Amino acid sequence: MKARIFYISSILIVILLGMGSRQFPEALPVFIVEHAGDVCWASMIYFGFRFIFIDKPLIVAVMISLIFCCAIEFSQLYQADWINEIRHTFIGALILGQGFLKLDLVRYAVGVLLAVWIDYYGYRRMMRRM
Repeated sequence: MKARIFYISSILIVILLGMGSRQFPEALPVFIVEHAGDVCWASMIYFGFRFIFIDKPLIVAVMISLIFCCAIEFSQLYQADWINEIRHTFIGALILGQGFLKLDLVRYAVGVLLAVWIDYYGYRRMMRRM
């Protein structure tokens, strides 16, 4: 139960950080504003899969997260009217994105690796305190 609370808390924190990077761009360095959204999105995906696959090794969540993120990015190459209508909604844009960028694949990898680092060291540290 403690692990699930850690992952839900991590998801919420990452969502707040990602939304904050979009809402307050003038308060952040340009580099952060340009990259934080995708990094946070991938981190959120990782923590979500860790929540679901809590008893599996970290590598399972890493692989599924990377595959999921890359699949979403490559799906942006498909430009049918029906899916573009979904992408033009707020939720659709958050989930499906808007256009394919190779750089997003790098951002997703960084986001997943950052989340793994937080998971491995942050969760372990939390468990030692309890």
